[in-house]
Amino acid sequence: MRIALLESYYGGSHKAWADGYQRHSQHEIELLTLPAQFWKWRMQGAAISFARLLQSQPDFILASSMIDLSTFRALTYRRLGATPLALYLHENQLSYPQNQRQGHGWRYGFINYLSALSADAVYFNSDYHRADFLAQLPRMLKHFADYNELESIDTIRRKSKTLPLGIDLRRFDAHRATKPAGAPPRILWNHRWESDKNPDAFVSSLIQLAEGGYDFQVVILGEQFGEMPAAFRRAREALGGRIIQLGYARSFAEYARWLWRCDYVVSSAWQEFFGAAVCEAMYCHCIPILPDRLNYSNLLPGALKPACLYARDKLTAQLAFHLAGGGAPSDTELLRAEAAQYDWSRMVPQYDRELEGLANRLAPG
Repeated sequence: MRIALLESYYGGSHKAWADGYQRHSQHEIELLTLPAQFWKWRMQGAAISFARLLQSQPDFILASSMIDLSTFRALTYRRLGATPLALYLHENQLSYPQNQRQGHGWRYGFINYLSALSADAVYFNSDYHRADFLAQLPRMLKHFADYNELESIDTIRRKSKTLPLGIDLRRFDAHRATKPAGAPPRILWNHRWESDKNPDAFVSSLIQLAEGGYDFQVVILGEQFGEMPAAFRRAREALGGRIIQLGYARSFAEYARWLWRCDYVVSSAWQEFFGAAVCEAMYCHCIPILPDRLNYSNLLPGALKPACLYARDKLTAQLAFHLAGGGAPSDTELLRAEAAQYDWSRMVPQYDRELEGLANRLAPG
């Protein structure tokens, strides 16, 4: 098939996903993209831009999260007719935490809702995300005065499916590195430097551990937007030489080598619909220390959940338990194998079959 993949926020995990599917699919993927900036305008205006930019006649259209598919479908209907159109939701704005500066209410979540109604199929990157989105819809619709259209939720539910995120994990193998002998345990942060990833809790725990005399080093990676968060400035002042890396890796090779040389990967996020950064670190034998919320539990083998998941506000205690030698799983190959199921080599046949099947079901006659 000829598939047009519309990615209106071409950066970070969105870019990695789009590039990965284009590179590994047996189908011909035409990738149309917009820069990863001005996310509110992307949610509203990307449909207009893609209606102009898409000049071909694809057999299938796959659109990523940040788009108003109802507008795109209306603007292209005369030209593209009944071309199958699927929505892939990396995230949704119904449950994405709004910071104090935003306060946009239901506006962008409603765009997600309209897009899901307009699509022939809605794919979610995790079971957690699918359940979360469907649970949030009645909360939003009941907010309105009348004609709540609650029955439309069942329409969306019937055409919704989980299609886990594909990740290019095998490329980490070419950059395998070892930690210097005798080095203290290394704790990794490889998430975006934004408030929804909750860096304050991470840094507060590290400072408490340092004050408690625990021996460790810290590697802080992840993509930075604007100024350095106050939490990381505080970490630099309080932890000093314990921080052996602070900042975005200059290349993938450098990023991969840091992951191989770390022992633990930590998250304290308030928002995570899948957890690609954690999967990457697990693949490189890092032991995950994760909050028992969001999708994190689903990334772990059952036997390792007690050692890897912590209850609310228990991050410091969980890390201390590990640093004291009490809780580290010995079988990091099990963690690697759990992450490896999301490598594109395993995921791309599932994507290709799914999109082909949908196209065949929707074919005229």
